[in-house]
Amino acid sequence: MTTQHILAIDQGTSGTKAVVVDLGDSGAGRIAALAEVSLRPQYLAGGGVEQDPEALFDSVVTAGRRALAQAGVAVSAVALANQGETVLAWDRGTGRALTPAIVWQDRRAESLCAALADSADSVARRTGLVCDPYFSAPKMAWIRANLTREGVVTTTDTWLAHRLCGAFVTDASTASRSLLIDLDTVAWDDGLLALFGLTGEPLPDIVGSDEIIGSTDLFGPTLPVAGLIVDQQAALLAESCLEPGSAKCTYGTGAFLLAQLGGEPVRSTSGLTTSVAWRLRGRTSYCVDGQVYTAASAVRWAVDLGLVPSADQIDSAAAESSDGVLCVPALAGLAAPWWDSAASAAFSGMTLSSGRGNLVRALLEGIAAQVTALTDLVTADLGRPLTRLRVDGGLTQSAALMQAQADLTRIPVDVYPSLHATALGAAACAGLALEPGAAVADIMGTWTPRHTYEPLWSDDRAAEFMHRWRRAADMVLSQSDSPREPTP
Repeated sequence: MTTQHILAIDQGTSGTKAVVVDLGDSGAGRIAALAEVSLRPQYLAGGGVEQDPEALFDSVVTAGRRALAQAGVAVSAVALANQGETVLAWDRGTGRALTPAIVWQDRRAESLCAALADSADSVARRTGLVCDPYFSAPKMAWIRANLTREGVVTTTDTWLAHRLCGAFVTDASTASRSLLIDLDTVAWDDGLLALFGLTGEPLPDIVGSDEIIGSTDLFGPTLPVAGLIVDQQAALLAESCLEPGSAKCTYGTGAFLLAQLGGEPVRSTSGLTTSVAWRLRGRTSYCVDGQVYTAASAVRWAVDLGLVPSADQIDSAAAESSDGVLCVPALAGLAAPWWDSAASAAFSGMTLSSGRGNLVRALLEGIAAQVTALTDLVTADLGRPLTRLRVDGGLTQSAALMQAQADLTRIPVDVYPSLHATALGAAACAGLALEPGAAVADIMGTWTPRHTYEPLWSDDRAAEFMHRWRRAADMVLSQSDSPREPTP
């Protein structure tokens, strides 16, 4: 394809990253510049998690301008990856935010979901998702019931796109995370809107990730805006998970495992969710996914508590062995397959000889164990085992965590060579928008793992650990009437 640079914005929970990506033939996927602006969500009593929308928007503009100044090259478009399920109310006329951004981790819509328990199976069949506050619609309904009836209520990507170029759109992958679309048609569903009390709400147009939605001059030169996509799906694309059965896990604020399904929206039978991977070239691809709510946020908790000096010292702070200590890092509840927002974190197996390093090692093994529980369920849904796991995100720099992941999943773990998979995936989508003749499979070229971790534990040792860990996970489940049990 023609040599061109893309400004890719990865707007995440803990910060916004702006990357200038070279998509030319000689440097496909090369990072020409990088700028980051940190954000710190506010964690509230009662399970609330909020962000300041203006700080969020300012971080997008500031990071983008810094990256462009650093790169010193002309760019052809702006791409935008988003958090997926973070929502807010805003004034469509002025673009002004009317509420805080209610982050995907927020659990305050739990009672609303509980009231819809009788409709849970129907919702799952129609949407591929579970009726849980993690997804957009419950939080949208919560905003309407508790904060404001004014303006429109949407995911953050729609608001950001409007602020950038005046469009009122969302992409198919983000829409599929809302609990408001029919997964087979990828269209807004009036019955689901009624179920969540959102009848009559203005909803954005659903577009493909390779569509140009407008233009912006907020970064200096007037640039087309394209490449809208959920952050996790962007990483799935960057890591070339194009064939059914290929899978990746991103270790960010949470950990997110996605496996490619191709063109068939197969519903999970094991507590995972099915959503749109992307709509490119007029074709919709689907993925099955599972979520771990706390990964890097669990490490940050350990740093704040004094268990670890800083996040980049997690490996040196970890002992060689957990020495029997187990950790279930459910600091924000448990997602798939338990879907228990009231589950709590726990360390167990401690004795007077247990030290700080044992707890740190147990925390890392606990994150890896949750991801392993998800890989087991993906295997059940696919009908065949995963043969490799591609991984990306900041925590892939922890050799201790990555080795634990390989040891527990019993498959090689390939570390993506860039820490910016989400931005690269969004850039690829924008590149496809600019080059109608380019093929999806060719847009990012090939990549070689930065490191591959091979399993070192025996099968028996891994199985025994996971058996003990699952028992520990059962113990932290809330005493609700019918918590979703994990698959043995």
